[in-house]
Amino acid sequence: MSEAYIPLHAIKGRGTATRLAHRFTKDVRDAWDDGWGTLEDAALNEIPPQTEVTFEDARSAIARNDSPDIYFDYSVNPYRGCEHGCVYCYARPTHSYLNLSPGLDFETRLIAKRNIVEVLRADLAKRSYVPKLINIGSATDCYQPIERELRLTRGLIELMRDVRHPLALVTKSSGVERDLDLLAPMAADKLAAVYVTITTLDAAVARKLEPRAAAPHRRLRTLRTLAEAGVPVGVSLAPHIPFVTDDMEQVLEAAWEAGARSAFYHVIRLPWEVAPLFKQWLELHYPQRAGRIMARIHEMRGGKDYDANFATRMKGSGLWSDLVRQRFEKASKRLGFNRERIELDLSQFRPPGASGQGSLF
Repeated sequence: MSEAYIPLHAIKGRGTATRLAHRFTKDVRDAWDDGWGTLEDAALNEIPPQTEVTFEDARSAIARNDSPDIYFDYSVNPYRGCEHGCVYCYARPTHSYLNLSPGLDFETRLIAKRNIVEVLRADLAKRSYVPKLINIGSATDCYQPIERELRLTRGLIELMRDVRHPLALVTKSSGVERDLDLLAPMAADKLAAVYVTITTLDAAVARKLEPRAAAPHRRLRTLRTLAEAGVPVGVSLAPHIPFVTDDMEQVLEAAWEAGARSAFYHVIRLPWEVAPLFKQWLELHYPQRAGRIMARIHEMRGGKDYDANFATRMKGSGLWSDLVRQRFEKASKRLGFNRERIELDLSQFRPPGASGQGSLF
């Protein structure tokens, strides 16, 4: 973990203010305190980085999932990196493959797959394609701020509407409301479902944890808007962080009142570079309880920062993990969550034709 001085103003609006070296870096250089206050001066005078967007041409659109602990089989991600800046994001290490930092680069140097709609259309048109549920935005939020202008997610939804392919979305953004004109009719035909992530109702905590995502009360309004439009909606409480996002029951109650009828949670995951970033975030925002928080995470991970075992990586193991599970199950049962599974209809899929239009027959 870097010992560089990070003032609070430098991290405002970002999940991290450090360009942590990625795991493939051969040479690592750390700032050094020479006793003359140069670290503090440099940090105080540093200009906050602006978001940069570059474009790439994707070679494939569908990522196939064979992990037994994930509910969807296929996923499509129109963006790499995410401006929401959630410090806990398990996708941060993917920026390492681009020779970019999983820290500040992940939330400021974004890559948009400008041809993703055309590539997905080609994938769906293949004779070998077998329709299964597609999740849009499994790695990074498909409604992060740049979607307002680039509209790649909307293009994907339009394509899937045309070919009558079921989809699911998970987002922290109210931007999904823009596409209700597409999602509501699809939902009526059992072709769409939306899950909104609400980690906590505490706006002060959310502002530090997910600095550029929608505020908790705004996400609740999004849930209500979607539900009133007839879209099946669920709430994701991922991730649960001990002693940070500790209002699980209150989140479930508020989500139920807003119209959510399904719910799930995961405990925090700290793979690869996420662990040092999260520890640095704890020391900055919660120095008095940082050790206590990490002790509970280690308890759920067999004494380690993270355990990638499919059997335990989502829910953890041990006594603390069991207590979190019991809290979730009791609150969900009391409120009525997950009594009916959201079933989407794969039988309606019609492969796109050579012209790019969906079949009429």
